[in-house]
Amino acid sequence: MAPTTPTYTTAEAALSIIKSGDRVFLHGSAATPQYMIRKLAERADELRDVELVSISTFGEMPCAEEKYAGSFYINSLFVSANVRDAVNSGRGDYVPIFLSEIPQLFRLGIMPLDVAIVHVSPPDRHGYCSLGVSVDIAREAVKRAKHVIAQVNPQMPRTHGDALIHIRRFDALVEVNEALPEVDYSGRITATEEAIGRNVAELVEDKATLQMGIGAIPDAVLRSLTNHKGLGIHTEMFSNGILPLIENGVITNEHKKFLPGRIATAFIAGNRSLYNYVDDNPLITMLSTDVANDVSIIKTNNKVTAINSAIEIDLTGQVVSDSIGTYQFSGVGGQMDFIRGAALSKGGKPIIALPSVTHKGVSRITPFLNPGGGVVTTRAHVHYVVTEYGVAYLYGKNLRQRAKALIDIAHPDHRERLTQEAMLRFKNL
Repeated sequence: MAPTTPTYTTAEAALSIIKSGDRVFLHGSAATPQYMIRKLAERADELRDVELVSISTFGEMPCAEEKYAGSFYINSLFVSANVRDAVNSGRGDYVPIFLSEIPQLFRLGIMPLDVAIVHVSPPDRHGYCSLGVSVDIAREAVKRAKHVIAQVNPQMPRTHGDALIHIRRFDALVEVNEALPEVDYSGRITATEEAIGRNVAELVEDKATLQMGIGAIPDAVLRSLTNHKGLGIHTEMFSNGILPLIENGVITNEHKKFLPGRIATAFIAGNRSLYNYVDDNPLITMLSTDVANDVSIIKTNNKVTAINSAIEIDLTGQVVSDSIGTYQFSGVGGQMDFIRGAALSKGGKPIIALPSVTHKGVSRITPFLNPGGGVVTTRAHVHYVVTEYGVAYLYGKNLRQRAKALIDIAHPDHRERLTQEAMLRFKNL
């Protein structure tokens, strides 16, 4: 902690602490400190080779623009849309790593941080600010960075758990009043995603503990769970889709072993209604990812049902989730943390859910992975694969059995070709 309580200052004065060659952590997801990032970009002419480290960030990222290539380098721990061009064009790079292990990069000095820029709620009467909707890797970054700059925003929800940071930890405070970025997939769910949601929901048992991500498929799954009972949430993140299930008594968290009666998560992204709901709500416990995504903790819950997505999967069950060939699209994230945690949970179900084809009609179930595609979940870890055409259970099956099961849930237009490819490879099915 800083020896004295910091005072509020301008963004320009706060950011003057950043020097050329520094490594700077940026708070991510819905807590992305957009105002401070814009102000940092304005210092581009004064800076060289500043490395920016973050997981997924929301909104514009001017520091990733080509004109600032000599000033800023994007070293991403999870590639979001606003930095993809930089990462794939040489103005940045990507670090493959489990979300559960990112905090130890900072803690062990493998990736020492010079400065952290975070987005927090105003201090309470005891002097504690909250990291709000994004605790994940930010808590460890705040603990380990040499200097910490806080963007203080009354619109940031005050959340509990690992979110609380005393104001004396900050070297500078910059006051803003900006709405958080919002995401909402409820109006984008297609008939395909509805069918996937129904198929996944049939695998979910009463009293299960759920993990899901963000997007149309997770929301479609949640829509199909209205008749379930006694569900719990232990996840790395959640969005708007869980609110109706809480309000209707479907999600009760009463059967969880870890933090029973409460929702455990590392970050939150949704609309303003969701942010209002989590504000000062003791039902929600925010956790660092080395806790939320710890396999040894996840598996203590019974019937952990982990629902994750993929870009493609080959006929043996290898799952590519972070890249399209050599093009880096996203990141490893927490998929393997929860796939493994669910597999080790009593009655658990690790699920990979994906549409059978891309928007261009290309089969996502493929004979071989695209060259350069990164395997996030290995074929030894895969249990359930779900498309709009059904469920393939791969655990304990040999390569021929896997190929047949996956062809059965592929798009009908591609099954004949996939069968021919499988016959060439395996000689018979």
